[in-house]
Amino acid sequence: MIDKNAVKTIVEEWLQGNEYFLVDVSMEPEGRIVVEIDHADGVWIEDCAELSRHLQERLGNELDDYELEVGSAGIGQPFKVPQQYAIHVGKPVEVLTADGKKVQGVLKSVDGADFVVTVKEKQRVEGKKRPVIADVDKAFSMDNVKYTKYLLSFK
Repeated sequence: MIDKNAVKTIVEEWLQGNEYFLVDVSMEPEGRIVVEIDHADGVWIEDCAELSRHLQERLGNELDDYELEVGSAGIGQPFKVPQQYAIHVGKPVEVLTADGKKVQGVLKSVDGADFVVTVKEKQRVEGKKRPVIADVDKAFSMDNVKYTKYLLSFK
């Protein structure tokens, strides 16, 4: 039986010297091993194939009872690791807060497990009859949101 930590170790070994980073390794009950990697400029199929071969070489016959899938984290999927936040700074994101409120804006910055999203909000300005739409920075903690994901736009 293949151990998830052994797979992670082998993937991390391959990642050294590459600009890719590990997003997730999952061992599914039906005998599937899914490895997700990411990169600031996207993931190339050739690199997924190379990582798959590396895993097959290192795991050998142990892999015979499993189906191996190596791929990218998937655009539009919730972020799983801090590096995903970092590569999306300056891009539109959607955040689902712990209390179930969706916030859409531009990911402004990331600092450890904290991040800031700039959103457009109506604000009352003294001396004006109507509210004005202004940029407002909202701070979040990765641990206190249900998800954050890249917001696809087809405009």
